[in-house]
Amino acid sequence: MDLIIEGIVQAFKLLLQGDPEVLRVTGLSLAVSLVATGISLFIGISLGTAIGLTRFWGRRFLVSLVNTGMGAPPVVVGLIVSVMLWRSGPLGVLRLMYTPYAMIIAQCIISLPIITGFTMASIQQFDPKLRLQITALGASRVQMLALLLRETRLPLLAAVMAGFGSVISEVGASMMVGGNIQGQTRVLTTAIVLENSKGNFGLAIALGIILMLLVYIVNLVLTIAQQRSKAR
Repeated sequence: MDLIIEGIVQAFKLLLQGDPEVLRVTGLSLAVSLVATGISLFIGISLGTAIGLTRFWGRRFLVSLVNTGMGAPPVVVGLIVSVMLWRSGPLGVLRLMYTPYAMIIAQCIISLPIITGFTMASIQQFDPKLRLQITALGASRVQMLALLLRETRLPLLAAVMAGFGSVISEVGASMMVGGNIQGQTRVLTTAIVLENSKGNFGLAIALGIILMLLVYIVNLVLTIAQQRSKAR
């Protein structure tokens, strides 16, 4: 119990004092996760909408692949990205290993199936007759897609929250491809693991509290946006 109290006190001290290292780690955590979620959102919505609206050979296989990806272990993703980006790997010439860019790639792969799956499920809820009716009223394909996405904005916001939550709290892949290098690739989750292994439980708890506050604030903003959309 004393460790928890010490961690809470230390967390507020670090925040109020504006500790440079904590601010750097927190900023990098937020930047990497937001960029990864944004890229996944763009690709995932497009892919999920295409799968949800069309019927083609191999669709069931693709859907099962997306569903499997939603539960893919982050360490496996980290392993695959590491092999691809390693110096002797296919993309080693890019020299992205142990950089924030490698972490963004890994986090994109983790969150992409989640956002794609949420979007696909939301689009599939619409009756195919409704889509035909919209088209019959003179709407173009682009207008129909815009209308469908507007009607599914609540599930899509839930997809954003789920996607962001899956990457901001991820540690395995980030450590494997980022290396937990101080001042370069160290984020909150990897810093927590490091301090815990060193026996600095008070600081580890403090960083954990900061991470939870960060996740809560981002999700609070998204929840407010979701509820406002629901009220319209």
